[in-house]
Amino acid sequence: MTGGGLLVAGTTSDAGKSVVTAGICRWLVRQGVKVAPFKAQNMSLNSFVTREGAEIGRAQAMQAQACRVEPTALMNPVLLKPGGEQSSQVVLLGKPVGELSARGYHGGRQQRLMGTVLDCLAELRGTYDAVICEGAGSPAEINLRRTDIVNMGIARNAGLPVLVVGDIDRGGVFASFFGTVALLSPEDQAHIAGFLVNKFRGDVSLLEPGLDMLHGLTGRRTYGVLPFRHGLGIDEEDGLRVSLRGTVRESNVSPPVGEDVLRVAVCAIPLMSNFTDVDALAAEPGVVVRFVDRPEELADADLVVVPGTRGTVRALEWLRERGLADALRDRAAAHRPVLGICGGFQVLGEHIEDDVESRRGHVEGLGILPVRVRFAREKTLTRPEGEALGEHVTGYEIHHGVADVRGGDPFLDGCRVGQTWGTHWHGSLESDGFRRAFLREVAAAAGRRFVPAADTSFAALREEQLDRLGDLIEEHADTDALWRLIESGAPQGLPFIPPGAPA
Repeated sequence: MTGGGLLVAGTTSDAGKSVVTAGICRWLVRQGVKVAPFKAQNMSLNSFVTREGAEIGRAQAMQAQACRVEPTALMNPVLLKPGGEQSSQVVLLGKPVGELSARGYHGGRQQRLMGTVLDCLAELRGTYDAVICEGAGSPAEINLRRTDIVNMGIARNAGLPVLVVGDIDRGGVFASFFGTVALLSPEDQAHIAGFLVNKFRGDVSLLEPGLDMLHGLTGRRTYGVLPFRHGLGIDEEDGLRVSLRGTVRESNVSPPVGEDVLRVAVCAIPLMSNFTDVDALAAEPGVVVRFVDRPEELADADLVVVPGTRGTVRALEWLRERGLADALRDRAAAHRPVLGICGGFQVLGEHIEDDVESRRGHVEGLGILPVRVRFAREKTLTRPEGEALGEHVTGYEIHHGVADVRGGDPFLDGCRVGQTWGTHWHGSLESDGFRRAFLREVAAAAGRRFVPAADTSFAALREEQLDRLGDLIEEHADTDALWRLIESGAPQGLPFIPPGAPA
Protein backbone atom coordinates (compact mmCIF):
# COMPACT_ATOMS: atom_id res chain seq x y z
CA MET A 1 0.00 0.00 0.00
CA THR A 2 1.30 3.47 -0.93
CA GLY A 3 1.19 6.18 1.70
CA GLY A 4 -0.36 9.58 1.12
CA GLY A 5 1.61 12.56 -0.09
CA LEU A 6 1.68 16.32 -0.55
CA LEU A 7 4.05 18.70 -2.32
CA VAL A 8 4.61 22.07 -0.64
CA ALA A 9 5.60 24.54 -3.37
CA GLY A 10 6.17 28.28 -3.11
CA THR A 11 5.57 31.39 -5.17
CA THR A 12 9.27 32.26 -4.69
CA SER A 13 12.39 31.06 -2.96
CA ASP A 14 12.17 31.78 0.78
CA ALA A 15 8.36 31.83 0.71
CA GLY A 16 8.42 29.49 3.70
CA LYS A 17 8.33 26.04 2.10
CA SER A 18 10.83 24.51 4.53
CA VAL A 19 9.05 25.92 7.58
CA VAL A 20 5.59 24.87 6.37
CA THR A 21 6.83 21.38 5.47
CA ALA A 22 8.36 20.98 8.93
CA GLY A 23 5.20 22.30 10.56
CA ILE A 24 2.96 19.88 8.67
CA CYS A 25 5.33 17.03 9.55
CA ARG A 26 5.29 17.89 13.27
CA TRP A 27 1.48 18.30 13.26
CA LEU A 28 1.04 14.90 11.60
CA VAL A 29 3.40 13.02 13.90
CA ARG A 30 1.56 14.44 16.91
CA GLN A 31 -1.61 12.92 15.43
CA GLY A 32 0.05 9.50 15.40
CA VAL A 33 0.81 9.53 11.66
CA LYS A 34 4.06 7.89 10.54
CA VAL A 35 5.46 10.63 8.30
CA ALA A 36 8.68 11.42 6.41
CA PRO A 37 9.99 14.51 4.58
CA PHE A 38 11.26 14.52 0.99
CA LYS A 39 12.98 17.00 -1.28
CA ALA A 40 13.97 15.60 -4.66
CA GLN A 41 16.64 18.22 -5.34
CA ASN A 42 18.11 20.73 -2.95
CA MET A 43 20.62 23.50 -3.62
CA SER A 44 22.35 24.26 -0.35
CA LEU A 45 25.70 24.87 1.29
CA ASN A 46 24.22 23.82 4.62
CA SER A 47 24.32 20.04 4.76
CA PHE A 48 24.28 17.20 7.25
CA VAL A 49 25.66 13.66 7.51
CA THR A 50 23.24 10.80 8.17
CA ARG A 51 24.18 7.80 10.30
CA GLU A 52 24.93 5.75 7.20
CA GLY A 53 27.42 8.43 6.06
CA ALA A 54 25.27 10.18 3.43
CA GLU A 55 25.28 13.95 2.87
CA ILE A 56 21.86 15.63 2.64
CA GLY A 57 20.49 19.15 3.07
CA ARG A 58 20.23 20.36 6.66
CA ALA A 59 16.64 21.44 6.02
CA GLN A 60 15.67 17.81 5.33
CA ALA A 61 17.55 16.65 8.44
CA MET A 62 15.59 19.21 10.45
CA GLN A 63 12.32 18.06 8.84
CA ALA A 64 13.18 14.46 9.73
CA GLN A 65 13.57 15.63 13.32
CA ALA A 66 10.13 17.22 13.03
CA CYS A 67 8.88 13.74 11.99
CA ARG A 68 10.82 12.14 14.89
CA VAL A 69 12.62 9.83 12.47
CA GLU A 70 16.28 9.35 11.56
CA PRO A 71 17.24 11.24 8.36
CA THR A 72 18.37 9.16 5.38
CA ALA A 73 19.63 9.81 1.85
CA LEU A 74 16.18 8.84 0.50
CA MET A 75 14.82 12.11 1.89
CA ASN A 76 17.10 14.26 -0.31
CA PRO A 77 18.43 12.16 -3.21
CA VAL A 78 19.96 15.09 -5.13
CA LEU A 79 21.96 17.82 -3.37
CA LEU A 80 23.67 20.61 -5.31
CA LYS A 81 26.49 22.44 -3.50
CA PRO A 82 27.40 25.68 -5.32
CA GLY A 83 31.08 26.30 -5.95
CA GLY A 84 30.47 29.70 -7.53
CA GLU A 85 27.94 31.42 -9.73
CA GLN A 86 28.21 28.89 -12.57
CA SER A 87 28.87 25.41 -11.15
CA SER A 88 27.90 23.04 -8.34
CA GLN A 89 29.04 19.77 -6.86
CA VAL A 90 26.37 17.14 -7.47
CA VAL A 91 25.72 14.85 -4.50
CA LEU A 92 23.63 11.81 -5.47
CA LEU A 93 22.16 9.58 -2.77
CA GLY A 94 24.53 11.16 -0.26
CA LYS A 95 27.78 10.84 -2.24
CA PRO A 96 29.50 13.39 -4.54
CA VAL A 97 29.50 12.32 -8.19
CA GLY A 98 31.12 15.34 -9.85
CA GLU A 99 30.99 19.05 -10.67
CA LEU A 100 28.59 20.39 -13.28
CA SER A 101 27.83 23.79 -14.73
CA ALA A 102 24.25 25.00 -14.49
CA ARG A 103 23.92 24.57 -18.26
CA GLY A 104 25.31 21.05 -18.13
CA TYR A 105 23.01 20.04 -15.29
CA HIS A 106 19.81 21.51 -16.73
CA GLY A 107 20.87 20.47 -20.23
CA GLY A 108 20.18 16.81 -19.62
CA ARG A 109 21.74 15.41 -16.44
CA GLN A 110 18.91 16.60 -14.23
CA GLN A 111 16.19 14.92 -16.27
CA ARG A 112 18.08 11.60 -16.20
CA LEU A 113 17.84 11.65 -12.41
CA MET A 114 14.02 11.52 -12.45
CA GLY A 115 13.97 7.72 -12.17
CA THR A 116 16.22 7.78 -9.09
CA VAL A 117 14.15 10.52 -7.48
CA LEU A 118 10.87 8.68 -8.10
CA ASP A 119 12.31 5.41 -6.75
CA CYS A 120 13.34 7.16 -3.51
CA LEU A 121 9.91 8.75 -3.12
CA ALA A 122 8.17 5.42 -3.83
CA GLU A 123 10.31 3.67 -1.20
CA LEU A 124 9.39 6.30 1.39
CA ARG A 125 5.69 6.11 0.48
CA GLY A 126 5.84 2.34 0.83
CA THR A 127 7.23 2.71 4.36
CA TYR A 128 5.37 5.72 5.78
CA ASP A 129 1.71 6.69 6.11
CA ALA A 130 2.48 10.06 4.53
CA VAL A 131 5.38 11.81 2.81
CA ILE A 132 5.46 15.62 2.82
CA CYS A 133 7.54 16.82 -0.11
CA GLU A 134 9.14 20.23 -0.49
CA GLY A 135 9.54 21.95 -3.83
CA ALA A 136 12.31 24.36 -4.83
CA GLY A 137 12.10 27.96 -6.00
CA SER A 138 8.82 28.39 -7.88
CA PRO A 139 6.87 25.75 -9.83
CA ALA A 140 6.28 28.39 -12.53
CA GLU A 141 9.91 28.65 -13.66
CA ILE A 142 8.87 28.11 -17.26
CA ASN A 143 12.46 28.13 -18.55
CA LEU A 144 13.24 25.03 -16.47
CA ARG A 145 9.96 23.10 -16.68
CA ARG A 146 11.15 20.61 -19.29
CA THR A 147 13.84 19.19 -16.99
CA ASP A 148 12.08 19.78 -13.65
CA ILE A 149 12.39 16.95 -11.12
CA VAL A 150 11.53 18.83 -7.92
CA ASN A 151 8.28 20.77 -8.50
CA MET A 152 5.57 19.91 -11.03
CA GLY A 153 7.73 17.21 -12.59
CA ILE A 154 7.64 15.19 -9.38
CA ALA A 155 4.00 16.14 -8.65
CA ARG A 156 2.77 14.82 -11.99
CA ASN A 157 4.91 11.69 -12.04
CA ALA A 158 3.99 10.76 -8.46
CA GLY A 159 0.37 12.00 -8.57
CA LEU A 160 0.85 14.52 -5.74
CA PRO A 161 -1.46 17.39 -4.81
CA VAL A 162 0.36 20.72 -4.54
CA LEU A 163 -0.06 23.40 -1.90
CA VAL A 164 1.43 26.77 -2.95
CA VAL A 165 2.87 28.90 -0.13
CA GLY A 166 3.14 32.68 -0.48
CA ASP A 167 5.00 35.13 1.79
CA ILE A 168 2.54 37.99 2.27
CA ASP A 169 5.16 39.95 4.21
CA ARG A 170 6.87 40.64 0.87
CA GLY A 171 3.72 42.01 -0.74
CA GLY A 172 2.00 41.00 -3.96
CA VAL A 173 0.85 37.64 -2.67
CA PHE A 174 -2.44 37.56 -4.64
CA ALA A 175 -0.69 38.31 -7.93
CA SER A 176 1.95 35.70 -7.07
CA PHE A 177 -0.66 33.03 -6.35
CA PHE A 178 -2.67 33.77 -9.51
CA GLY A 179 0.41 34.10 -11.72
CA THR A 180 1.89 30.85 -10.45
CA VAL A 181 -1.21 28.91 -11.49
CA ALA A 182 -1.74 30.82 -14.76
CA LEU A 183 1.79 30.03 -16.03
CA LEU A 184 1.33 26.26 -15.71
CA SER A 185 0.04 23.83 -18.32
CA PRO A 186 -3.47 22.37 -17.88
CA GLU A 187 -1.91 19.07 -16.80
CA ASP A 188 0.18 20.82 -14.13
CA GLN A 189 -2.67 23.06 -12.99
CA ALA A 190 -4.75 19.96 -12.23
CA HIS A 191 -2.36 19.23 -9.34
CA ILE A 192 -2.49 22.72 -7.77
CA ALA A 193 -4.98 22.18 -4.95
CA GLY A 194 -4.78 25.61 -3.35
CA PHE A 195 -2.81 28.13 -1.37
CA LEU A 196 -1.35 28.84 2.07
CA VAL A 197 -0.56 32.40 3.18
CA ASN A 198 2.60 32.74 5.27
CA LYS A 199 3.82 35.53 7.61
CA PHE A 200 0.56 37.50 7.86
CA ARG A 201 0.48 40.50 10.22
CA GLY A 202 -2.77 42.09 11.32
CA ASP A 203 -6.49 41.33 11.22
CA VAL A 204 -7.29 38.24 9.11
CA SER A 205 -10.81 39.55 8.46
CA LEU A 206 -9.27 42.28 6.27
CA LEU A 207 -7.60 39.61 4.16
CA GLU A 208 -10.63 37.36 3.72
CA PRO A 209 -12.30 39.34 0.85
CA GLY A 210 -9.11 38.93 -1.18
CA LEU A 211 -9.01 35.20 -0.46
CA ASP A 212 -12.62 34.90 -1.60
CA MET A 213 -11.80 36.77 -4.83
CA LEU A 214 -8.76 34.54 -5.38
CA HIS A 215 -11.02 31.50 -5.00
CA GLY A 216 -13.41 32.96 -7.54
CA LEU A 217 -10.58 33.67 -10.00
CA THR A 218 -8.80 30.33 -9.70
CA GLY A 219 -11.38 27.88 -8.34
CA ARG A 220 -8.88 27.04 -5.59
CA ARG A 221 -9.26 27.65 -1.89
CA THR A 222 -6.78 28.89 0.70
CA TYR A 223 -5.96 26.24 3.29
CA GLY A 224 -4.72 28.59 5.98
CA VAL A 225 -3.24 31.94 6.94
CA LEU A 226 -0.16 31.57 9.14
CA PRO A 227 0.64 34.59 11.30
CA PHE A 228 4.09 36.15 11.41
CA ARG A 229 6.13 34.75 14.29
CA HIS A 230 9.60 35.83 15.45
CA GLY A 231 12.23 33.23 16.23
CA LEU A 232 11.12 30.57 13.74
CA GLY A 233 14.24 30.74 11.57
CA ILE A 234 15.36 27.20 10.74
CA ASP A 235 18.38 25.83 8.93
CA GLU A 236 18.68 27.94 5.79
CA GLU A 237 19.30 26.26 2.48
CA ASP A 238 21.21 28.65 0.30
CA GLY A 239 24.29 30.20 1.86
CA LEU A 240 25.45 31.48 -1.56
CA ARG A 241 22.44 33.67 -2.26
CA VAL A 242 21.58 35.06 1.17
CA SER A 243 23.59 38.06 2.35
CA LEU A 244 24.31 37.63 6.04
CA ARG A 245 26.13 40.91 6.68
CA GLY A 246 24.92 42.46 9.91
CA THR A 247 22.35 39.78 10.64
CA VAL A 248 22.02 37.91 13.89
CA ARG A 249 20.75 34.35 14.00
CA GLU A 250 17.27 34.14 15.48
CA SER A 251 17.28 32.86 19.04
CA ASN A 252 15.61 33.35 22.39
CA VAL A 253 16.56 36.76 23.77
CA SER A 254 17.47 36.21 27.42
CA PRO A 255 19.58 38.33 29.76
CA PRO A 256 23.09 37.10 30.57
CA VAL A 257 23.54 34.95 33.67
CA GLY A 258 26.80 36.70 34.55
CA GLU A 259 27.63 40.40 34.55
CA ASP A 260 28.82 40.55 30.94
CA VAL A 261 27.66 39.48 27.51
CA LEU A 262 29.97 37.58 25.18
CA ARG A 263 30.38 38.99 21.66
CA VAL A 264 30.93 36.53 18.80
CA ALA A 265 31.93 37.72 15.32
CA VAL A 266 31.53 35.24 12.44
CA CYS A 267 33.58 35.97 9.32
CA ALA A 268 31.11 35.97 6.39
CA ILE A 269 33.54 34.25 4.00
CA PRO A 270 32.57 33.41 0.40
CA LEU A 271 30.64 30.16 -0.20
CA MET A 272 30.06 29.92 3.53
CA SER A 273 28.77 26.47 4.45
CA ASN A 274 27.14 25.12 7.59
CA PHE A 275 27.02 28.53 9.25
CA THR A 276 24.29 26.86 11.32
CA ASP A 277 27.21 25.83 13.56
CA VAL A 278 26.82 29.15 15.39
CA ASP A 279 23.12 28.61 16.15
CA ALA A 280 24.04 26.88 19.39
CA LEU A 281 26.12 29.90 20.44
CA ALA A 282 23.29 32.30 19.61
CA ALA A 283 20.94 30.17 21.74
CA GLU A 284 22.99 30.87 24.87
CA PRO A 285 21.66 33.70 27.07
CA GLY A 286 24.10 36.59 26.92
CA VAL A 287 25.89 35.51 23.74
CA VAL A 288 25.60 38.04 20.91
CA VAL A 289 26.36 36.67 17.43
CA ARG A 290 26.89 38.78 14.32
CA PHE A 291 28.31 38.19 10.84
CA VAL A 292 31.11 40.54 9.80
CA ASP A 293 33.24 41.33 6.74
CA ARG A 294 35.61 44.11 7.93
CA PRO A 295 38.67 43.90 10.21
CA GLU A 296 37.48 46.69 12.49
CA GLU A 297 34.42 44.60 13.31
CA LEU A 298 36.69 42.07 15.03
CA ALA A 299 38.05 44.63 17.48
CA ASP A 300 35.40 44.26 20.18
CA ALA A 301 34.72 40.55 19.58
CA ASP A 302 35.45 38.16 22.41
CA LEU A 303 35.44 35.21 19.98
CA VAL A 304 35.94 35.18 16.21
CA VAL A 305 34.60 32.18 14.28
CA VAL A 306 35.90 31.33 10.82
CA PRO A 307 33.17 28.99 9.54
CA GLY A 308 33.09 26.30 6.87
CA THR A 309 33.24 27.07 3.16
CA ARG A 310 32.93 25.30 -0.19
CA GLY A 311 35.85 27.41 -1.42
CA THR A 312 38.75 27.28 1.04
CA VAL A 313 41.28 28.94 -1.28
CA ARG A 314 38.77 31.59 -2.34
CA ALA A 315 38.05 32.26 1.35
CA LEU A 316 41.77 32.74 1.99
CA GLU A 317 41.99 35.26 -0.82
CA TRP A 318 38.92 37.09 0.50
CA LEU A 319 40.33 37.26 4.04
CA ARG A 320 43.52 38.78 2.65
CA GLU A 321 41.70 41.21 0.35
CA ARG A 322 39.57 42.46 3.24
CA GLY A 323 42.41 42.82 5.73
CA LEU A 324 40.83 40.14 7.91
CA ALA A 325 43.82 37.80 7.52
CA ASP A 326 46.12 40.24 9.32
CA ALA A 327 43.44 40.89 11.95
CA LEU A 328 43.16 37.15 12.63
CA ARG A 329 46.96 36.79 12.94
CA ASP A 330 47.07 39.74 15.35
CA ARG A 331 44.30 38.19 17.46
CA ALA A 332 46.10 34.86 17.62
CA ALA A 333 49.39 36.53 18.61
CA ALA A 334 47.57 38.43 21.37
CA HIS A 335 45.96 35.17 22.62
CA ARG A 336 42.48 36.42 21.82
CA PRO A 337 40.06 33.53 21.01
CA VAL A 338 39.62 32.32 17.42
CA LEU A 339 37.72 29.17 16.36
CA GLY A 340 38.10 27.71 12.87
CA ILE A 341 35.60 25.09 11.74
CA CYS A 342 36.19 22.83 8.72
CA GLY A 343 37.23 25.20 5.88
CA GLY A 344 37.83 27.84 8.55
CA PHE A 345 40.21 25.41 10.27
CA GLN A 346 42.01 24.79 6.98
CA VAL A 347 42.68 28.49 6.27
CA LEU A 348 44.31 28.87 9.70
CA GLY A 349 46.94 26.27 8.79
CA GLU A 350 50.39 26.60 7.23
CA HIS A 351 49.63 25.61 3.68
CA ILE A 352 47.11 23.83 1.45
CA GLU A 353 47.62 21.45 -1.48
CA ASP A 354 44.44 21.71 -3.53
CA ASP A 355 44.14 19.89 -6.84
CA VAL A 356 40.45 19.10 -6.21
CA GLU A 357 38.33 22.08 -5.15
CA SER A 358 40.10 25.13 -6.60
CA ARG A 359 42.81 23.20 -8.50
CA ARG A 360 45.30 25.87 -7.43
CA GLY A 361 47.94 23.47 -6.14
CA HIS A 362 50.14 24.81 -3.33
CA VAL A 363 48.62 27.76 -1.46
CA GLU A 364 50.00 29.36 1.70
CA GLY A 365 47.60 29.49 4.65
CA LEU A 366 47.52 32.04 7.46
CA GLY A 367 50.15 30.08 9.41
CA ILE A 368 48.38 30.38 12.76
CA LEU A 369 48.01 26.62 13.39
CA PRO A 370 50.68 23.92 12.74
CA VAL A 371 48.53 22.13 10.16
CA ARG A 372 49.07 21.18 6.53
CA VAL A 373 46.04 20.33 4.42
CA ARG A 374 45.88 18.15 1.32
CA PHE A 375 42.63 17.94 -0.65
CA ALA A 376 41.60 14.36 -1.44
CA ARG A 377 39.16 13.38 -4.19
CA GLU A 378 37.18 11.24 -1.75
CA LYS A 379 34.99 13.30 0.56
CA THR A 380 35.09 12.56 4.30
CA LEU A 381 31.51 12.03 5.55
CA THR A 382 31.42 10.83 9.16
CA ARG A 383 29.65 11.27 12.50
CA PRO A 384 32.53 11.36 15.04
CA GLU A 385 32.31 11.25 18.83
CA GLY A 386 34.99 12.22 21.28
CA GLU A 387 35.94 14.27 24.30
CA ALA A 388 37.21 17.81 24.73
CA LEU A 389 37.58 20.04 27.76
CA GLY A 390 36.46 17.09 29.86
CA GLU A 391 33.09 16.84 28.08
CA HIS A 392 31.56 14.35 25.64
CA VAL A 393 31.23 15.82 22.12
CA THR A 394 29.45 14.65 18.97
CA GLY A 395 29.61 16.19 15.51
CA TYR A 396 29.74 15.50 11.80
CA GLU A 397 32.41 15.94 9.14
CA ILE A 398 31.99 17.01 5.49
CA HIS A 399 35.26 17.84 3.76
CA HIS A 400 37.76 16.95 1.04
CA GLY A 401 40.69 18.44 2.99
CA VAL A 402 42.85 16.00 4.97
CA ALA A 403 44.63 17.68 7.88
CA ASP A 404 48.18 16.74 8.89
CA VAL A 405 48.41 18.17 12.42
CA ARG A 406 52.05 18.79 13.36
CA GLY A 407 51.82 20.35 16.79
CA GLY A 408 49.65 22.11 19.33
CA ASP A 409 47.31 20.45 21.79
CA PRO A 410 44.77 17.92 20.45
CA PHE A 411 41.27 19.31 19.91
CA LEU A 412 38.47 17.31 18.23
CA ASP A 413 40.86 15.71 15.70
CA GLY A 414 42.29 19.16 15.06
CA CYS A 415 44.47 21.23 17.37
CA ARG A 416 44.71 24.19 19.67
CA VAL A 417 47.55 26.69 20.01
CA GLY A 418 47.08 29.28 22.72
CA GLN A 419 43.54 30.59 22.24
CA THR A 420 43.24 29.54 18.57
CA TRP A 421 41.24 26.38 18.04
CA GLY A 422 40.67 24.40 14.85
CA THR A 423 38.57 21.36 14.00
CA HIS A 424 36.83 19.71 11.04
CA TRP A 425 33.86 18.84 13.27
CA HIS A 426 30.60 20.61 12.49
CA GLY A 427 27.88 20.59 15.15
CA SER A 428 30.22 20.20 18.13
CA LEU A 429 28.77 23.29 19.81
CA GLU A 430 25.38 21.56 20.00
CA SER A 431 26.88 19.35 22.76
CA ASP A 432 25.72 21.36 25.77
CA GLY A 433 28.44 20.46 28.27
CA PHE A 434 31.22 21.08 25.78
CA ARG A 435 29.71 24.38 24.61
CA ARG A 436 29.52 25.66 28.19
CA ALA A 437 33.12 24.60 28.92
CA PHE A 438 34.34 26.23 25.70
CA LEU A 439 32.50 29.49 26.46
CA ARG A 440 34.00 29.56 29.95
CA GLU A 441 37.47 29.32 28.38
CA VAL A 442 36.62 32.09 25.91
CA ALA A 443 35.23 34.34 28.65
CA ALA A 444 38.34 33.86 30.80
CA ALA A 445 40.67 34.64 27.89
CA ALA A 446 38.59 37.69 26.95
CA GLY A 447 38.42 38.96 30.53
CA ARG A 448 34.62 38.90 30.49
CA ARG A 449 32.50 38.11 33.53
CA PHE A 450 30.28 35.92 31.40
CA VAL A 451 28.71 32.78 32.86
CA PRO A 452 27.05 30.16 30.62
CA ALA A 453 23.53 29.22 31.67
CA ALA A 454 23.54 25.88 33.45
CA ASP A 455 20.32 24.63 31.89
CA THR A 456 20.46 25.62 28.19
CA SER A 457 19.67 22.54 26.11
CA PHE A 458 20.10 23.13 22.38
CA ALA A 459 18.18 19.94 21.54
CA ALA A 460 15.28 21.03 23.74
CA LEU A 461 15.24 24.49 22.14
CA ARG A 462 15.10 22.89 18.67
CA GLU A 463 12.22 20.65 19.80
CA GLU A 464 10.36 23.69 21.14
CA GLN A 465 10.88 25.43 17.82
CA LEU A 466 9.51 22.44 15.88
CA ASP A 467 6.52 22.24 18.20
CA ARG A 468 5.82 25.92 17.54
CA LEU A 469 5.80 25.17 13.81
CA GLY A 470 3.38 22.31 14.44
CA ASP A 471 1.20 24.65 16.51
CA LEU A 472 1.06 27.15 13.63
CA ILE A 473 -0.35 24.50 11.31
CA GLU A 474 -2.73 23.06 13.89
CA GLU A 475 -4.11 26.45 14.93
CA HIS A 476 -4.14 28.39 11.66
CA ALA A 477 -4.60 25.87 8.84
CA ASP A 478 -7.62 23.76 7.89
CA THR A 479 -6.05 20.50 9.03
CA ASP A 480 -9.04 18.35 8.07
CA ALA A 481 -8.82 19.64 4.51
CA LEU A 482 -5.04 19.20 4.50
CA TRP A 483 -5.41 15.57 5.53
CA ARG A 484 -7.93 14.97 2.74
CA LEU A 485 -5.35 16.32 0.27
CA ILE A 486 -2.63 14.07 1.66
CA GLU A 487 -4.88 11.03 1.65
CA SER A 488 -6.89 11.53 -1.55
CA GLY A 489 -4.99 13.97 -3.78
CA ALA A 490 -6.06 17.22 -5.43
CA PRO A 491 -9.80 17.87 -5.83
CA GLN A 492 -11.28 16.79 -9.15
CA GLY A 493 -12.53 19.31 -11.70
CA LEU A 494 -10.19 22.21 -10.85
CA PRO A 495 -10.58 24.85 -13.58
CA PHE A 496 -7.86 25.78 -16.07
CA ILE A 497 -6.61 29.37 -15.69
CA PRO A 498 -5.33 30.90 -18.95
CA PRO A 499 -2.92 31.53 -20.54
CA GLY A 500 -1.15 28.41 -19.26
CA ALA A 501 2.45 27.49 -20.00
CA PRO A 502 3.92 28.92 -23.23
CA ALA A 503 4.42 26.47 -26.06
